[in-house]
Amino acid sequence: MEAINRFKELFLEVWKEGVFGLNASEIIIGVVIFLFFYVLRRLFAKFIINKLNKLVSRTKTKIDNTVVDVIEGPLKFLPIVLGFFISTSYIKLSPEIQDFIDLFNRTLITIFIFWLLHQLVIPFSFIIKNFEDKISKPLVNWTLKGLEIIIIVLGVVAVLELWGIKVGPVIAGLGLFGVAVALGAQDLFKNLISGIMILMEKRFTIGDVILVSNEVEGVVEQIGFRSTLVRRFDSTPVMIPNYKFAEQSVTNYSRRHHRRIRWLIGLEYKTNIEQLKLIRNSITKLINDNQDFAKNDKSGFFVRIDSFSDSSIDMLVQAFTVTNDWSEFLRVKEDLAVSIIEIVEANNAAFAFPSQSLYVESYPNEKSEIFNPKVSK
Repeated sequence: MEAINRFKELFLEVWKEGVFGLNASEIIIGVVIFLFFYVLRRLFAKFIINKLNKLVSRTKTKIDNTVVDVIEGPLKFLPIVLGFFISTSYIKLSPEIQDFIDLFNRTLITIFIFWLLHQLVIPFSFIIKNFEDKISKPLVNWTLKGLEIIIIVLGVVAVLELWGIKVGPVIAGLGLFGVAVALGAQDLFKNLISGIMILMEKRFTIGDVILVSNEVEGVVEQIGFRSTLVRRFDSTPVMIPNYKFAEQSVTNYSRRHHRRIRWLIGLEYKTNIEQLKLIRNSITKLINDNQDFAKNDKSGFFVRIDSFSDSSIDMLVQAFTVTNDWSEFLRVKEDLAVSIIEIVEANNAAFAFPSQSLYVESYPNEKSEIFNPKVSK
């Protein structure tokens, strides 16, 4: 019986004193409060999200809908912050432990704030993308990624400062380390600066067809911090260091207003002047009446007799298509070629081909009267 009473007294003593001087009942109640908030975090977030969705459904903009979508994660984290704060506030703690718990609560609140700011970068991108006509799309993406990185860095710095870790000396040490690294990574920074200049000057953008002298010709698929991915027309990907674009000339075919067709049509020398004029006028009328060809001050067309070659009379046909699309350009080019063939045949003319004419001249023989006249007696 004494053992039971002794156990009872020991149990009550532990119950009152608890662990590390904490009352066991307070610990249990605090844990229950925290678990209650943790279990209800999904319901809490879902309730708030549903309420916000009803509000934003009345507006016409998409920004507020995106805001509601991206804050779901931080909203699920908020009940955990509240639950931990309320549960620790219920427990009577020693001053040393209370200071530690307060510091931990400040850390959770700081994480929640910076997580929310990080998520709000996504709806902020809708505002930034309105400037894509002034700055390139890759530069907009770089700006958004830069904002996300800055928010993460500031959040880490804020948490470290809360725990008494001075960031200044660390940054100074990283600065010295950065100088050492920069000496061995000059190409990296050169590529980075060149990449920024590409985006600022808008030399080309994703989807453009470019030609880099002595390097590659193809379609731009990605503009990175260090290199640019250009896919050749045979589907081979080629990574070009960004500094190459500062040292080599870049031809951007996608920036052309029109595509040019330039032919020298060789007609036979037996083609008379009347036929040449009819062919020239017919081709001129064909191009002038066709809406597929550009007709303005900068993109005129010409159909003229150009030169006399060894085997043909050459007629110059030059015109610019309205479209810049490659497949559509091929269609217009083919239609023009077929129509020119029909015009030449309709005028009873023909295309010349390389040929040579050999003329053989006969000379009188030695027995002819010219060289051996008869002498009369």
